[in-house]
Amino acid sequence: MTTPRDTSPSRRTRANGDGTDYQCKDSRWEAAGYVLAPGNTRKRVRVYGTTRTEALAKLTEKIAASNRGLPIPSTQGSVAAYLTYWLENVAIHHLRETTHTRYVSCINRYITPALGKKKLTRLTAKDVRAWLDQLRTQCQCCTGGLDTRRNQPRCCAAGQCCGKTLSPLTLTYVHSVLKSALEHAVREEEIPRNVARNVRTGTPRPRRFEPLTADEARHLLDAAQSNRLSALFELALHTGLRKGELLGLHWNDLDLHNGTAAIRRTLQRTSAHGLATLPTKTRASERRIALPTRCRHSLKLHHERQNAERETAGDEWQDSGYVFTTPTGKPIDPSNITRAFATLLRSAGLRRIRFHDLRHTTATLLLEQGVELVVVKELLGHAHIGVTATVYAHVRLRLQHDAINTLSTALGSPEITETVGSDGGEPPPCAGVVR
Repeated sequence: MTTPRDTSPSRRTRANGDGTDYQCKDSRWEAAGYVLAPGNTRKRVRVYGTTRTEALAKLTEKIAASNRGLPIPSTQGSVAAYLTYWLENVAIHHLRETTHTRYVSCINRYITPALGKKKLTRLTAKDVRAWLDQLRTQCQCCTGGLDTRRNQPRCCAAGQCCGKTLSPLTLTYVHSVLKSALEHAVREEEIPRNVARNVRTGTPRPRRFEPLTADEARHLLDAAQSNRLSALFELALHTGLRKGELLGLHWNDLDLHNGTAAIRRTLQRTSAHGLATLPTKTRASERRIALPTRCRHSLKLHHERQNAERETAGDEWQDSGYVFTTPTGKPIDPSNITRAFATLLRSAGLRRIRFHDLRHTTATLLLEQGVELVVVKELLGHAHIGVTATVYAHVRLRLQHDAINTLSTALGSPEITETVGSDGGEPPPCAGVVR
């Protein structure tokens, strides 16, 4: 009796280098051939299909990729195993400690539960897209297990979902973490391509900020006069320094005579080392800035107050060299500044904002005064001027009125021009050009 195995085409029908194919005992077809492997070596691979055409198509695809110089993946592990390797052996040497902590939390919370069991070499763009769609619509209150830890059922456990989903910014951040990990896998020739790059998440809208107005900023400065850290709040509002940069200032970084400050480090709390001195956020953040006269005067008074606290503390004083310290000379925890700032806002009768919004306030007020965007960029320590333009250039309604009135003056009649300029309540149109 003739079997399909006996009637299979001869291997002589395939040219040299095209590989071989034959039918297995379980009726599947197997095709085998040599392809490029990591280390510029050759490796024999085997693929299977229900038909001879399917098996040959798979082998032809691998040989074509090999001819283009793409080596065959060398790993057979799961996505979770590779992400663990990447975090512990690669990312830890290239990321700031705080960023690495966020990456670990992001992978453990969002990526591993959904994609961790998949083989790294078999992860497809369709898998990534389906996972992102699920994150976009999934109730995070229930996914995080909050319902199971409550005494009384709420949210989905009670049939009333709160609809707490991930924001577009968080979704984009999670996607970028996966792309970074897979990009390294491509560089190490573990996979032929980064499938996460083929998935689009859309451009999220930037978070809307509500910085302080000039009147609110003056109220804040007046209320801060009685605070022992009044110099810190004045410096934050006048220079736009980050919280960690303010707390990382040493007295030898300041030149009060010439009115300059060197930003060399940042103070942050990390999960591994507690309060730690870290490099600045970017290379551009390490900079020298000018100090206004008011801040120079406040820092001199703060230095005198600190000397008095040193005498009061006596042997308990710890000379850390920081400008802003506790009453015993220790560095200040950033979370304590957050609480002190919230208390200051309440005492000033102002709306609640973040401490980082003082940085937005500085940029906004400078732009309203006609300061060039490149000067604001250098003061804030941004690596690219596009960050300053898109994130910190909050153009208020008053600036829009000034721009529209300027255009009306140019296009209108003399009577309209006289009417527009006769009010006197508004300052002249801003002359600063925002490029």
